[in-house]
Amino acid sequence: MRNFLKKAKNTIIGAATFVKTKVNSVKAAARRKVQRILAAIRTAVYRFAIRSNTMLAANRAENFVDSGIKILIAVVIGALLLGGLYALFGDTIMPTVTQKVTEMFNFKG
Repeated sequence: MRNFLKKAKNTIIGAATFVKTKVNSVKAAARRKVQRILAAIRTAVYRFAIRSNTMLAANRAENFVDSGIKILIAVVIGALLLGGLYALFGDTIMPTVTQKVTEMFNFKG
């Protein structure tokens, strides 16, 4: 009977050890999986941060809008100056421009 109890004890201890090692290996696998997922999330967030940083720092289209506004302001100021000169002197100041404008509007194509 003593031998039987000793064998039963060893079998139970062996089974408990087996279960313990299996549980530990499952824990380790789950831990590795969680670490991989966290690394993937960390990488995705880092890439998103870099992409958003470059998008916010980029000013590709701003120069086009600024240049267009500057050109528009220059044309308006030039037209105002030319109109002021015509009003001041009451005569043709730039005869070539006057000739070209009248030719353009009298086009009989």
